[in-house]
Amino acid sequence: MKEFIEGMPKAELHVHLEGTLEPEHIFALAQRNSIELEYSTPEEVVAAYDFHDLPSFLKIYYAAMNVLREEVDFYELACQYFEKAAADNVVYCEPFFDPQAHTSRGVDFKTIITGIRRAQEDAAKNLGVESNLIMCFLRDMSAESAMEHLEMCLPYREWIIGVGLDSDEKDNPPSKFEAVFARAREEGFRLTMHCDVNQKDIHEHIRECLDLIKVDRIDHGVNSLEDESLIRDIVDRGLGLTVCPVSNRFVVQSLTSEEIRTMLNKGMKATVNSDDPAYFRAYMNDNFIELAEEGNFSRDEIVQLSRNAFEIAWLPADRRQAYINELERYSQSAG
Repeated sequence: MKEFIEGMPKAELHVHLEGTLEPEHIFALAQRNSIELEYSTPEEVVAAYDFHDLPSFLKIYYAAMNVLREEVDFYELACQYFEKAAADNVVYCEPFFDPQAHTSRGVDFKTIITGIRRAQEDAAKNLGVESNLIMCFLRDMSAESAMEHLEMCLPYREWIIGVGLDSDEKDNPPSKFEAVFARAREEGFRLTMHCDVNQKDIHEHIRECLDLIKVDRIDHGVNSLEDESLIRDIVDRGLGLTVCPVSNRFVVQSLTSEEIRTMLNKGMKATVNSDDPAYFRAYMNDNFIELAEEGNFSRDEIVQLSRNAFEIAWLPADRRQAYINELERYSQSAG
């Protein structure tokens, strides 16, 4: 199963570029940008990854990205992710980035987007990894700030396929950003939102995503299984769920393998993703392999999870079908 997973073509739809910032890279960037760190070695950074819920994770996460200052920093960040993705046979991805976390530190939006874009172009040319970028708004910042950043990204409209919503979910419902997402849809962006595991008012948040925001897919969304009406509407609308097994383990002490299998059995388009792999110490293959081991998944189930990702990817129909055909050929030849 491990070899089968490693060779399988994959699409990743839920990965935060800032969450791919490895400890060694943090130190290299800190040195280059003359930033003093409170840790003396990369190992001390990893040892500090003592998070057990979303707020404790975000505290460490935002502190670390302070080293990202120049265009080359964002270029290197994205390049290193694409290299790891290629090594895991991820052939297509839709990475997130969080511009507010950088502009609030005085980094220009152009600096961020240009560095990432150059890395995307190089990854497509040199690694064969195709990608489309998703800009996320931080839900614990104001809706006014989100709208400002939506306006900020419009000159780069062709470089960004969709917008999302992430960060601390507590008391920050989707409805807070209704006007921002309505404007984004008018501008032609695809829409997604995080509905993190076991958050306050989570069922209401998922319902708002469906009926108020009218998202094109949901990030995480595991708690939808607790409400039959949510399950029915998600299935009827063909919405995908970008589930992150190893990330979930930090919240619910499980890879949620039982929940993912239930999603498959109910016809929900569940997918496997790495979320913040530098922090959770697990990229795509690690997530698939650990999930398969915990839940004793069959090859057919693993292939279905990969197929789901290509099916819900924001791709033209011909590109989507080409990737699905590639997956089918692999599945048959490895059978």
